[in-house]
Amino acid sequence: MNMIAKPSAPAPSKEEAEAALDLLRRLVRKDPARAAALGVPGLAGGDDLSRDYPAGFRADAAYKATLPDLQNGPSSSIKGAHAGIQHVGISNFHLPLAIRTRGGATQMLEASVTGSVSLEATKKGINMSRIMRSFYAHADAPFDIEAMQAVLASYRADLESFDARLQLRFRYPMSMPSLRSGLQGWQYYDVAFETAETAGEALKAIHLDYVYSSTCPCSLELSEHARRTRGQIATPHSQRSVARISVALTGDGTLWIEDLVELCRGAIPTETQVMVKREDEQAFAELNGANPIFVEDAVRLLAGALGGDARIADFRVAASHQESLHSHDAVSVLSHGPAFAATGLDPHLFDSLIHRG
Repeated sequence: MNMIAKPSAPAPSKEEAEAALDLLRRLVRKDPARAAALGVPGLAGGDDLSRDYPAGFRADAAYKATLPDLQNGPSSSIKGAHAGIQHVGISNFHLPLAIRTRGGATQMLEASVTGSVSLEATKKGINMSRIMRSFYAHADAPFDIEAMQAVLASYRADLESFDARLQLRFRYPMSMPSLRSGLQGWQYYDVAFETAETAGEALKAIHLDYVYSSTCPCSLELSEHARRTRGQIATPHSQRSVARISVALTGDGTLWIEDLVELCRGAIPTETQVMVKREDEQAFAELNGANPIFVEDAVRLLAGALGGDARIADFRVAASHQESLHSHDAVSVLSHGPAFAATGLDPHLFDSLIHRG
């Protein structure tokens, strides 16, 4: 009986091998149990995988070129609505920055960064680490709101986005004298710098929380009435209060943080104190007695100060008087111009108007 040997099959081409490998990989993704049953080495999570961290491995350019990049995938990979996104980025990224002061020096402060860009409806996502890398590229220079423009332009171009926004939050210390004793103490202000490029329009803004004491005018008059008519000692109620000041800058001169604090102090002089002796406490009681205000008064006084400064364009003042008489707070919002105008309110706006100490 004659046996005819079949000719051996030729080795697969590179293209055929890659196609077969791609087929096996798809099998692993879609049906890993079946892939494991077939004993596909390496692809199905078999025992041939190394369990030791390769500390000496270095990713060269050729290797990095093979890494998957899901965020730059095709539009067909988008989940949900194919809609444009107004804000996508990072929040609460911390680093130390040298913040410029009005006196020409800098203060090294811990800053929290929020950076975002717009995303077109046809794009899957962004590479968020580029925002951080852009910030680190400028982090060694003295920082102010003008320096933020360079960071914004950098990552906006890097991510090829139409719009970009950047916010920098930090606590800014200023030395504050006591009212009568001559002592000095550090007052800390919650500050945010914000810059944005939206639909070709630029915004540069400063946000500052100003903390003060508000004595109720009605309670003051009622207390005085009790003293005059009945010889009854009575105390008017006052409370720690917070006004969040948001100002858009005109570019007509520099508005320093110190300038904004002084505008607030000029409008409402009853700022909470740092260093206090008995003579200071008495002075503070007299200062409150001379400047009783309702929450409506507070926002209007501050608006008057802000509106008179040529460096300020649009502004908003949101105030909360955390009542010692009532179990609720008294609140008010006054805005000027379109930059901060809004029909709806952030549901947590007034909850956030609280002094952390």
